[in-house]
Parts: sequence; C-alpha cells; structure tokens
Amino acid sequence: MSSKIAIVTGASSGIGKATAERLAHAGYRVYGTSRRGGVMGSRPFSMLPLDVTSDASVEALVEELLRQHGHIDLLVNNAGFGVAPAGAEEVSIEQARSIFETNYFGLVRMTSAVVPHMRSQGSGRIINISSVLGFLPAPYMAHYAATKHAVEGYSESLDHELRTRGIRVSLIEPAYTNTQFDSNALEADTPLDEYRAVRVGLSKLVRKLVEAGDKPEVVADVVLEAVSAANPKIRYTAGKLAHRLRLARRFAPAALLDMGIRRDLLLDTFTRAGKI
Repeated sequence: MSSKIAIVTGASSGIGKATAERLAHAGYRVYGTSRRGGVMGSRPFSMLPLDVTSDASVEALVEELLRQHGHIDLLVNNAGFGVAPAGAEEVSIEQARSIFETNYFGLVRMTSAVVPHMRSQGSGRIINISSVLGFLPAPYMAHYAATKHAVEGYSESLDHELRTRGIRVSLIEPAYTNTQFDSNALEADTPLDEYRAVRVGLSKLVRKLVEAGDKPEVVADVVLEAVSAANPKIRYTAGKLAHRLRLARRFAPAALLDMGIRRDLLLDTFTRAGKI
C-alpha cells in the first residue's frame, strides 16, 4: 500500500482534507489539491495547486506525478462548491455554467487525465464525491442538484466502460456534512423579490442542518471502505441520514417522498410568509 499514489482534489478542508488524512494513515502516498496549494505543515499528505477548470493545470499536475512516480492508483474527485438557496430562475445561464464547470466538468477533466494511465497499468480506482442530491430533488438549489445528478449518471456509465480494464468507479453520497462548504456558497446573481422570504428562511434552516450534520470523517471512512473493497459497489451512502434517504427514494411512494421533502424544508411555510 505504501507505494500507491492517490490524488484528492479539494483537500484544503472539510471532506477532502479528512479523506486525504484517512488515506495517508492507511498507507497511501497522498497528494491533496486546492486552487492555492499549500505547505504540508502538520498534514500527513502533500498539497499541490490545481485549478480543475483548467486543462493546462490538470495536465501539468498529472504529468508531474507520473514523472515522479510512474503511476497513479487512486483519484478522489471532491473539488466543488455549493450554491446558496435561491430560485432556479434567479441563477443566470453564465452562473449555471460556472457551477457545472467546477462541479461536473472539473471532475470529468480530472478523470479523463488519469484514466489512460490507469488503463495502461490495468488497475485503478476513481471515487467521486456526490451527494444525496444526486438522487433527490433540491428545491432552491436546482443547479447544484443538477451537477450531482450529472456526476451520478457519468460515474455509473463510466464504471461499466472501465471495469473490464481493471478500473472501478464508485460514488459516495453524503447528506448534510458539518463543513465550511455552505459559507463559501455562491449567491444567485439575479435575485428576485418574489423569492426573498424563501431564500432567507431556507438559508437559515440549511445552515442549522449543516451545523448538526455528520463530521467529514464519516464520509472519509466510507471513501476508505470503497477503496479497500475487492468488489466495490457503484454507490455508497455516508451517514445514517443519507442511508435513510436512499431507502426512502427506493421504496417510498413518490407522493409521500414529495410531501416529506416539502415538509422537512418548510417550503410552504416560507412561501406563505413571503405572501403576507
């Protein structure tokens, strides 16, 4: 295990940092990335600068690690950003493109860079950090949910393509996770008065849910489980809430699930408040 090379994108904090630490303690030589990079410090892994929206940046990173080590064994695609609650029509096309450029195309760009090398060595693992919003609707976070739905479809399809070549792809689906993810969330660039009450109310609610959410280490443990499995699953939920939501999506009647989403997010309450 000590000779296996892992890349973890978005590793400066939160899920990425916890995952990089967990993999390093399991024996991987881990390279975490972020836009600014960073010094190793007390971390058990190295930090490198990377912009997943840049072909040149991605190619340079992969080429340098291959020059140093000759192989890449694991890629964990975690880099991405959230979107503050807002109506779908409050997000411009340009802003929607920017969300997809990082959360979806950045993941595809990294994957496309490492797959040829994994294919030539006949082995490799790719772990994509998704979300329960990859299989559930997310009212007032429609564009973010759309990126995670796209990641899910891409990952499952890719796993079928690559498994006969010794490469497996798995998705990790957390629910609310206690990180700084929401503090850096992108605000809608064309806000409308009609949605103001829902925006404000839902933002406060989501902040509380995130603060009460699972620790990043819960997700990191599931990543290690997926990486270590001889026959990995395509999907792994992370945390009790994510597991319950996956079961509800699979077995609950659609009308009941629909009602539960509106109730838990207080959508009708916030909407009525905006009309008073």
